[in-house]
Amino acid sequence: MIVTLIIVCEVGFWVLLAAGLATRYLLKMPRTGMALLLCEPLLEVLLLVVTAIDLKNGADPSWKHGLAALYIGYTVGHGHRTVKWLDGHAAHRFGGAPPPRKPPRYGMARARHEGAVWLGSVVAAAVASALLLLAARYVGDDGNTDGLYGWIFVAWRAAGIHGLIALSYAIWPKKAPERDSAVPARDPEHVPDLLVRRTGKDEEQV
Repeated sequence: MIVTLIIVCEVGFWVLLAAGLATRYLLKMPRTGMALLLCEPLLEVLLLVVTAIDLKNGADPSWKHGLAALYIGYTVGHGHRTVKWLDGHAAHRFGGAPPPRKPPRYGMARARHEGAVWLGSVVAAAVASALLLLAARYVGDDGNTDGLYGWIFVAWRAAGIHGLIALSYAIWPKKAPERDSAVPARDPEHVPDLLVRRTGKDEEQV
């Protein structure tokens, strides 16, 4: 049941997101669209409540409960970034807004961007760990809580791996490709100059 609910919440996230953006920009109903987008956290609340009820009814803590905690943590840590990114593209495509700024690709600016994304993973691990600790405390010493504590290790291991990847951009900054000094003859930025020079020669010959 928990796994099925996780799938339902994931599908519901994208359905609400698509419905909110379509209502906001295609139907020109920004308040209604925003209301639909704000309903997305209710999916995580529903998953949390069902997980707690499942434990209260005597279910043994298992990987399903740990996966639910990780899903909620990921949504808290990275969900807003996904919504913001898609909202920016929808506003540009359907609302006439300027195109959203692309993340930096090179140098320390890229490293800072990757660090900010990694902080979302830290938040996700922290939220998942808090939920798993609360679940373990809720079950008590009489229940098997080893699986819940094991998922805490999984959450922070994932955040640690992501942190190492983000750190690599600071240690070895990605360099922008070097541009050749020679300008191709068909470079559109230099076509007017070539035309002017050619026109000048033609006038001199006349």
